[in-house]
Amino acid sequence: QVQLVESGGGLVQAGGSLRLSCAASGRTFSSYSMGWFRQAPGKEREFVAAADYSGGRTIYADSVKGRFTISRDNAKNTVFLQMNSLKPEDTANYYCAASPLRYRPSGSGTSYDYWGQGTQVTVSS
Repeated sequence: QVQLVESGGGLVQAGGSLRLSCAASGRTFSSYSMGWFRQAPGKEREFVAAADYSGGRTIYADSVKGRFTISRDNAKNTVFLQMNSLKPEDTANYYCAASPLRYRPSGSGTSYDYWGQGTQVTVSS
């Protein structure tokens, strides 16, 4: 069982930056690949970024590539999402998730067994 708690969301102007954190419980954090997803009101959940168990292999949605960076600190059981050059269309509730596919970060939500409650990111124009 893994419990995930996101933090770091907030209100920011377009062009600004935010850093999201996701703290995981348990001693097996490094057994999971980790992902970030987001969901805006009235829209389906969409993939943002994912990292394998070490953080050495990462994948990104085209919409955030070059602006967002996923990283993890296994010693602190935490995964991060650094978001730069934010746009109003990045406004959403952001969720972190854990997948047992340790070596293969996935962009599919069905690959993830554990989800956090989310943190709201609002980007004003």
